[in-house]
Amino acid sequence: MRARIIITALAVLGCLGAISAARAEEAKIRIGAIDAVLTTPADVERPPVVLLIAGSGSTDHDGNGPQVKPATLKKLSEQLVARKIATLRYDKRGAGGWKPEYGRPEDFRFKDFVEDSVALVNYLRSSGKFSQVIVAGHSEGGLVAILTARRVPIDRLVLLVTAARRQGDLVKAQLEKKLGPDKLQPIVKAIDAMMAGQIVDPPPQGLLIAPSMQPGIASAFIEDPIDPLKQIDRPTLIVGGGRDLQVARLDFIALSAASPLAKTAWLPDMNHVLVDVTDEEDNMAAYNQPERPLDTGLVDSVANFVLAK
Repeated sequence: MRARIIITALAVLGCLGAISAARAEEAKIRIGAIDAVLTTPADVERPPVVLLIAGSGSTDHDGNGPQVKPATLKKLSEQLVARKIATLRYDKRGAGGWKPEYGRPEDFRFKDFVEDSVALVNYLRSSGKFSQVIVAGHSEGGLVAILTARRVPIDRLVLLVTAARRQGDLVKAQLEKKLGPDKLQPIVKAIDAMMAGQIVDPPPQGLLIAPSMQPGIASAFIEDPIDPLKQIDRPTLIVGGGRDLQVARLDFIALSAASPLAKTAWLPDMNHVLVDVTDEEDNMAAYNQPERPLDTGLVDSVANFVLAK
């Protein structure tokens, strides 16, 4: 009997989810060269809207890349729209291939990601359709969100499993856990040289970044999130996960210290793609399980923060 009740409850929840999805209005839009998806809850006049910014790599509007497909942004969008919150998510530069409109790949700089985000915030603001514009960044997208908030007016800022360190320093820390000293040392030396504005030719094994692409990568490596975060006076939410293998708790603590009035949520079972996991094997598997639900504490924290008066 108990199993039948559980199955029935799940079926009801599935129907409710389908009804919520059916009542949402989804539109594909293009701002400049940026392809985006705007999803709005039906029958809601001027809802708040959250611009969702993806993490590192060639990540699309669902939060998927060539190697990993957790559908992080798609799932978060669905949950927010079900709570009467609109979302705008978009393909990062490089997702699905490099467009000629972006110029030459070797001329890319990290500020171009920020320019894209700024353009989308301006679009949302100028539309007059939304009561608030919230910027939410996942992982590296959190850094883009911070820099965007320094450029254009926003109402709220959300940082999801975002590093407090420069990306070059974060990469070195991540590699220290995986490589022995002999392999690690030349890579660390190369990263330091790139961060200092030098070209490493030839690059070391394990960091095969073509010399022509190194200035663009270095422009991401040297951005520090702490100083610009200290200058943001908008309501801020910082979320971290205890099972995150990419961003440590010390990053969560440092971000919280830089924004002492921010609301925070530490979710002990959540990993980097915002789902609950049990062990390292489960953690790695979650990166390619788009059907896996997001941590409920994450969804509640973000939705409640966005809707707070």
